[in-house]
Amino acid sequence: MNDSPKKLRLPDDLKACVRQALAEDVGTGDVTAALLAESAMAQATVISREQAVLCGTAWFTEVFRQLDSEAVVHWQREDGAAIRPDQVICILSGRVRSLLTGERTALNFLQTLSGTATRTSRYVELLVGTSTRILDTRKTLPGLRTAQKYAVACGGGDNHRMGLYDAILLKENHIAAAGSIHSAVTNARRANPDLKLEVEVETLEEMTQALEADADLILLDNFALTDIRRAVTQAAGRAKLEVSGGVDLTSVRGYAQTGVDYISVGDLTKNLQAVDLSMRLTPEPA
Repeated sequence: MNDSPKKLRLPDDLKACVRQALAEDVGTGDVTAALLAESAMAQATVISREQAVLCGTAWFTEVFRQLDSEAVVHWQREDGAAIRPDQVICILSGRVRSLLTGERTALNFLQTLSGTATRTSRYVELLVGTSTRILDTRKTLPGLRTAQKYAVACGGGDNHRMGLYDAILLKENHIAAAGSIHSAVTNARRANPDLKLEVEVETLEEMTQALEADADLILLDNFALTDIRRAVTQAAGRAKLEVSGGVDLTSVRGYAQTGVDYISVGDLTKNLQAVDLSMRLTPEPA
């Protein structure tokens, strides 16, 4: 998990992600923008239509950088900042063709990532006063894994593993294939001794087995609140505990009040509601 969302750097695949998105939209060329004079210039402003947490400014800027190296974007707010209805978020200037060609792709990134950051911030706000941290999951939009995890951090959440390669999570079927929790953990430690190891359990008895196997983190899957409280008492100082399953905005605080270390929420990235933003263009006099 990240120690602090503020320390999260921009993903290495940002430029490639933007390049792919532009290729998807522009294809062999923007036939509508091509009707305008190539030399025509314009200025545009992006305005928020609702209260939200901003995220995705680097992706937005990169869209126009790839279309026109001379395009300029002046941001009025930065990633992680609260924005309000009718607030100007940025002002950009460049060739009319470039601004119009990039508008949809740039806004798609900004609206989507702001939606993830905003959703995360709502969960985080509900945990104020507790020591529990909100985690994301691998339930992300295809192609936007690193971008959405960055957005979760901007919203105040923490990142779980990035994928199947950077941490071990032994789930029910892994354990069944290995024969037992002890065997699964032993095999995992032998193969990858330096990786963080988590075990998913469905009962208190399985949690005891995971503790005895010396798991770093134990995932309590769909546990009742009473059993979570027992698990917290039993695991104190021996392993970190994560809760998952059935968590939403109405239930998250109750889970946090049990004293668990983490709550992972697929809702942060999979049940996405994009933030309503608009871009207004003003052509410069010829």
